[in-house]
Amino acid sequence: MERISEAYLLPVLAAMMDAFPFFIRGFHSDNGSEYINHKVAKLLEKLLIEQTKSRSRQTNDNALAESKNASTVRKYLGYSPILQHLASQVNTFTVEVLSPYLNYHRPCHFPTDYQDKKGKIRKRYCYQDMMTPYEKFHSLPAVESYLKSGTTLEELDALAAKFSDNEGGPG
Repeated sequence: MERISEAYLLPVLAAMMDAFPFFIRGFHSDNGSEYINHKVAKLLEKLLIEQTKSRSRQTNDNALAESKNASTVRKYLGYSPILQHLASQVNTFTVEVLSPYLNYHRPCHFPTDYQDKKGKIRKRYCYQDMMTPYEKFHSLPAVESYLKSGTTLEELDALAAKFSDNEGGPG
C-alpha cells in the first residue's frame, strides 16, 4: 500500500480476498488502527468473515505471520520500508510472481500429531509430509466444496503446472 490508512487498505484488502480461489472464513490482524476500524469490520461482516486480533504485547499471537515475514517477505523484499512510489510495482510482483511461487511451488512442512508416552499431543514434522500449500489444499476431503463458484480444480491445476518448481521461483 502506498500509505498506511484505511483509504488505501480497503481496496487492497478487497483485491486480496478476490484473488483467493476459496472462501475466506477468518481474518486475523494485529492491533494496528489501520486494521481495527469500522470500515474494515463492515467489509468483513458483509462477507461473513470472522475477524480476530492480536493481544497487546503478546508476541506469540502473530508467530505465523512473523515467521513468514522472516523467511519470505524479507528474503525477497528486504528489511527497508517500501517506498511509496514503488508500492504498485511491489504489489504487482507479489501478485504475479511471489504469491504463485509460494502457493504452488515452495514446499512447506505440515505437522503430524502424535501422542507421547505421557499422553500429550505433540507435532512431528516428517519429510513425507512436506508439500506446497496448494498440494495440501488439494489433499483435503471434499476440496471442491471450499472453492468459490466459478473456480475449478482444473483451473488451479493449470496454474500450478504453468511452471516447474524450479522455474516458478522469483529468482
